[in-house]
Amino acid sequence: MSLANQTAMITGAGGGIGQAIAFSLVEAGARPVLVGRNRGKLEALQAALGVAGALVAPCDVTDRGQVAATVRTVLEQCGAIDILILAAGINVPKRSLRSLDPDDWDRVLATNLTGVFNVVHGVLPSMRDRGRGLVIQIASISAVRVSVVTGAAYSASKCGQAALGLCIGREERGRGIRSTVIYPGEVNTALLDHRSGRMDAVDPRRRESILQPEDVAAAVRFVAELPSRANVTELVIKPALDDFA
Repeated sequence: MSLANQTAMITGAGGGIGQAIAFSLVEAGARPVLVGRNRGKLEALQAALGVAGALVAPCDVTDRGQVAATVRTVLEQCGAIDILILAAGINVPKRSLRSLDPDDWDRVLATNLTGVFNVVHGVLPSMRDRGRGLVIQIASISAVRVSVVTGAAYSASKCGQAALGLCIGREERGRGIRSTVIYPGEVNTALLDHRSGRMDAVDPRRRESILQPEDVAAAVRFVAELPSRANVTELVIKPALDDFA
């Protein structure tokens, strides 16, 4: 299905995966709406995309008032949100239950789960009114196989995000709204720099052999270009060298 003239709203657009998704969907003809907390990163991405109509929408997804205002602005300027990609996410350095600070738990859940709900809550009504739309969650393989590397808070938040995505699909099926949860394995982004015991610190080749942001972006584009009769409910994408069963 052609993405020409379709509006794709991308949260976490300032991050590595969000940026790669924006480039991939623009290449497919979509109009991107770049959502994130850092206006400077969003404007730099807007310039790098080099397409007319790319919209910058600074927003903290943990703030429901900001989210509601952002969604209203996007709908006023674009008319519709055809594709919603939820790629905003954070983690913290101290991740084990022994060292996890309750405030860090709250921050991770607020962004990775409640923030996702806030955006979904704001966008879904407009999709229902139009009788069509696609929602894509960028979750994590930690939602399928809980990881001590990513930690308790991150794993719990991503399990919750995946459940939210599946609930959307089940509740909205038959109404023209599709929902997909993508579970990436380890991806070469700046998020890796904020954890102790990084795998690539032990083996420098690791960073080149894990997933790259453009790999996840290709998976998003594959899902987005499917005809409306088809829906990928869940999709696991992992480094080829990793075991998974």
